[in-house]
Amino acid sequence: MNVIRVLIIDDHTLFRSGIKLLLERQEGFEVVGEAGDGLDGAKRAKTLKPDVVLLDLHMPGTSGLAAIPLLLEEAPQAQIVMLTVSEDAEDLLDAMRAGACGYLLKNIDTDFLLDSIRRAASGESVMSPQMAVRVADAIRKPQNNNLNVTSDSVEFSPREREVIIKLARGGSNKDIARALNMAESTVKIHVQSILRKLNLSSRVQAAVYAVEHGLVD
Repeated sequence: MNVIRVLIIDDHTLFRSGIKLLLERQEGFEVVGEAGDGLDGAKRAKTLKPDVVLLDLHMPGTSGLAAIPLLLEEAPQAQIVMLTVSEDAEDLLDAMRAGACGYLLKNIDTDFLLDSIRRAASGESVMSPQMAVRVADAIRKPQNNNLNVTSDSVEFSPREREVIIKLARGGSNKDIARALNMAESTVKIHVQSILRKLNLSSRVQAAVYAVEHGLVD
């Protein structure tokens, strides 16, 4: 089994210790380092080469948002997942635009966190389910709608519509493949086609599009 190397960046020492202890008790995870500031975290990421960075949003010194481009420069192989208490849709959108692949709230349960880290490590985007509606509400406002969707009349094949609906409801490729009785590789092809048609770069953005355009409740 490939071990997922995790770097935790959060200014609360007790929280970092709790996440570290949780991950180290699970098979397939290794916490390679910790940092209490975004700048220090980026420096550590350069040498530690994590697969996934769990990054708090609001921190003294260099914030999580400001740290994202530094992390992408110092550790381009790392998938950045925000782990925060902020339920502000603008914070999520800002993090996505900066290059984060995930946005999780700190009130998620253990299984969801572990699954999200695994999915992020495999290149998927992850998001706490309750954030989808908040993001959809935010991007309905014209001044906030710069996710770069080129058309409101995008035509999906019947299979693509099924896939984007499942995706918007938080399904992983494996979940979607099982639900729709297709190969996981076929799901990946459909997801890539959906992103290409929408001129988007992440599953989270596609999920937001699906909610905003009434494909899911």
